[in-house]
Amino acid sequence: MHKLPLPSAVLFDLDGTLADTAPDLAFALNETLEHYGRQPLPFEQIRPVVSHGGIALIRLGFGMPPEAPGFEERRQYLLKVYEEHLCRETRLFDGIPEVLDTLDARGIGWGVVTNKPAWLTDPLMQGLDLATRTPAIVSGDTCTHRKPHPEPIVYACRLLQQPTTACWYVGDAGRDMQAGRAAGCHTIGATFGYIYPEDPVEDWDSDININHPEDLLGLLRQATDDG
Repeated sequence: MHKLPLPSAVLFDLDGTLADTAPDLAFALNETLEHYGRQPLPFEQIRPVVSHGGIALIRLGFGMPPEAPGFEERRQYLLKVYEEHLCRETRLFDGIPEVLDTLDARGIGWGVVTNKPAWLTDPLMQGLDLATRTPAIVSGDTCTHRKPHPEPIVYACRLLQQPTTACWYVGDAGRDMQAGRAAGCHTIGATFGYIYPEDPVEDWDSDININHPEDLLGLLRQATDDG
């Protein structure tokens, strides 16, 4: 682990990093399971999977591969339920409002880079009262490629008019760290997020890991003092 230089921009993954979306995604999966005659799953079993999207959730709930008959029908049903309950229980993680306020106060640009499609990202950001606070909201279908490709992060930095080398990227998955590194950013692993068992933290190769969003404030103070 090493100290990070003061950033001119900070980018965040959305699910499991900026916002705690797991309760609403778990609700959508359990509604889908019940619709198709299955028993709901406990939240603790669903939470680690939600950052990996609808495919991973249907695979978890029904134990079927994506190519199986009926898989896509179930995935579309889940997405429909989720779209209708985007902000039922979703909230910013504790500490994130203070982090964003600090970045704004210090003139440090910030934005979101997620693999969530824009038709879900945009209303969710509106529901969280963040849509007008940043010009850099990059969804999974904004660019030609999505994470772990670096293109979405490079594009977000361009929207913020900042070089990628002066940016921190914060995420809760190995693909986030891979995309951030490839883009030239400093990478911060959010271990408070949704840690997928097949994607353990020790494999992420992040520059620094944090256990709570407020740890970002400590990194900012450290970078300021060092500067």
